[in-house]
Amino acid sequence: MAWLALLPAGCGNDTEPGEQSLRNRELIAAAWDDDVDLARELIADGADVNYQDGTRQSAYLIATSEGRLELLELTLADGADVTALDSFNGTGLIRAAERGHAEVVERLLDTEIEVNHVNNLGWTALHEAIILGDGSERYVRTVQLLLDHGADPTLATGDGQSPLALAQSHQQPAIAELIGGALADPP
Repeated sequence: MAWLALLPAGCGNDTEPGEQSLRNRELIAAAWDDDVDLARELIADGADVNYQDGTRQSAYLIATSEGRLELLELTLADGADVTALDSFNGTGLIRAAERGHAEVVERLLDTEIEVNHVNNLGWTALHEAIILGDGSERYVRTVQLLLDHGADPTLATGDGQSPLALAQSHQQPAIAELIGGALADPP
């Protein structure tokens, strides 16, 4: 529970009674530690999977960014809000795509999550997978999943760059080919 020390009481959303606040902060620490058993116990004891600390982290959002599928399943089963936003106004899908967590992306796409949500950088999950990805197989799979589930290959970044131009400029030929195919054969 090393992370618990970084989560002082009284910051962020700590408006609930002390015991509830402690359980919620312990849940976030368990999520960072990938301690699914402890997270399950804390949730059973009333910890809130949607609680966000002062940095706008929640157990659900941590599961998405860290690629923790078992933790994600636990949070979704216990009512995780897939519309929750992080400090960049990004969704869990954007966080998972940024890191090429294809399995998490695939699971999130089975929910009501918005595939074309734009964060405060002007980027969608598709943009993040290209800009912050390395073009490896996990990112190719992530991009394919996003495109298969309605990611808009024509939607430009806030500064006007198209996904195809991004893939080309980031020297990601396999991703450029996927996007080119999606542009040639729109749904």
